Amino acid sequence: MNALHYLKYFLFHGVGLLSAAAILAGGAWMTAGLIGILMFYLVGDALCGDDTSTPDFKHPAILTVQLWLALPLLSFIVFCALWSFSSGDFLGFGAALTQLSGYDVIAAREATSAWHYVSCALLTGLMIGMVGTIPAHELTHRTWDPISMLVGRWLLAFSFDTIFSIEHVYGHHRYVSTREDPATAPRGRNVYFHVLASTIKGNISAWNIEKKRLKRKGHSLFGWHNAVIRGHLMSVLLVAFAFFVGGWETALFFTLIALAGKSLLEIVNYMEHYGMVRDPATPVQPRHSWNTNKRISSWSMFNLTRHSHHHAQGEVPYQDLKPFPDAPMMINGYLTTLIVALIPPLWHKLMTPKVLEWDRHYATPQERQMASEANARSGIRGFMANR
Repeated sequence: MNALHYLKYFLFHGVGLLSAAAILAGGAWMTAGLIGILMFYLVGDALCGDDTSTPDFKHPAILTVQLWLALPLLSFIVFCALWSFSSGDFLGFGAALTQLSGYDVIAAREATSAWHYVSCALLTGLMIGMVGTIPAHELTHRTWDPISMLVGRWLLAFSFDTIFSIEHVYGHHRYVSTREDPATAPRGRNVYFHVLASTIKGNISAWNIEKKRLKRKGHSLFGWHNAVIRGHLMSVLLVAFAFFVGGWETALFFTLIALAGKSLLEIVNYMEHYGMVRDPATPVQPRHSWNTNKRISSWSMFNLTRHSHHHAQGEVPYQDLKPFPDAPMMINGYLTTLIVALIPPLWHKLMTPKVLEWDRHYATPQERQMASEANARSGIRGFMANR
């Protein structure tokens, strides 16, 4: 087996370590790190083409450990951001690092302007989404593996989103591309409204799912058995740790970057299922998710990009997902599509033709009727008539 097929997924860890280094370097390095990582994905996906390979992995344990390593990596990235934002030297971290590296990280921190901390917050929020949510998405599907579930839920705690391990697995995968799914954005919806609506409805859905589970098990709703309550307490512990690092200002800073990470997840949900419709009586098929096979996104995001196969068979591990090149395709790689989604006029200009093409080439007769009704509700017909 070619070692490259294992090593390519360590690209994920390299991106995380570079982010931590940029944060610790302080000043303009924070902004340069953010821009550099954005360009890595934007240019890399544009120039490196698609990866449609489906290698046979003989040592899947290596691939699982790669996922588990996300937790110490994300913890380190977030700690670096908290330490940098604080005014003290928690546990003598800065002094020790300065002595070890020869680079005065404390002086670099003191010389960092407020504007560069905006870059720091954006970069850390991006890493919470990428280093936290992406591997957690894979791990919390492994409901039979307590270690993977524990690691996955702690990763989600960094974005106040441990309910994802409940709603996504038991709600989203059941109702995807229907009006009952909070994460599926209907046609015409604004991405910023979707972040709010999906967050609220997703939490309500998770609570109801957990309520039914506890009733079935004979457990009290308000108790330790409630995974929703336990998950939120995990996030509270992280906020408390941020307070110990640097006081209430640092705790607030962590809260903001955690919410940024949560928002990133909802934007990705928006991209992955925007405008899709599905007859609830029809099993989920690859055509019910937007897909992309861009090489850089695939390698550094544990094949999250192969979303069409993931929703058709949610139990398949990331390394075995198929590319499905005939599935409906996103605008480009993940980060490129995400940036387009943040500009609603551009998003609708590029996605409306794709959605209408989906109606013509992928929808069943029943779904075509549902799509027509969705187009009427969203005003897509008028949009097309005015082009």
